[in-house]
Amino acid sequence: MATKLETFRLDSLPSVLPFCSALRAGETVYVSGVIGHLPGELQLVPGGLEAEARQALSYMKDALQAAGASLDRVVKCTVYFADMSDFFAFNKIYGAFFGSHQPARSGIAVAGLALGARIEIDCVAVL
Repeated sequence: MATKLETFRLDSLPSVLPFCSALRAGETVYVSGVIGHLPGELQLVPGGLEAEARQALSYMKDALQAAGASLDRVVKCTVYFADMSDFFAFNKIYGAFFGSHQPARSGIAVAGLALGARIEIDCVAVL
């Protein structure tokens, strides 16, 4: 029997982008990479790393909820850093969102991110 696929698209995702916010495949939820942009716009939130990180993590949380999951069901996150010197500052914000739940995580330095973002994050959760 084929696995049922269901996509979820949040209003916060700019309409010009050709992908969904999250996809549920059976009991697994995949959240697309999110950056700290203004809702529905191709413009970053003002305030630098902290504001971008909080907005991106909020979008990730919303996408998980739309797909029937939550932060405590996340098993893996990947964080893309435009500058690895943001690693420890991001950890404080990330820790505040996840609390005592500590999913597996990778942090990767990249040459650049959409809109000049400081971080992008995606995740996988199980239902």
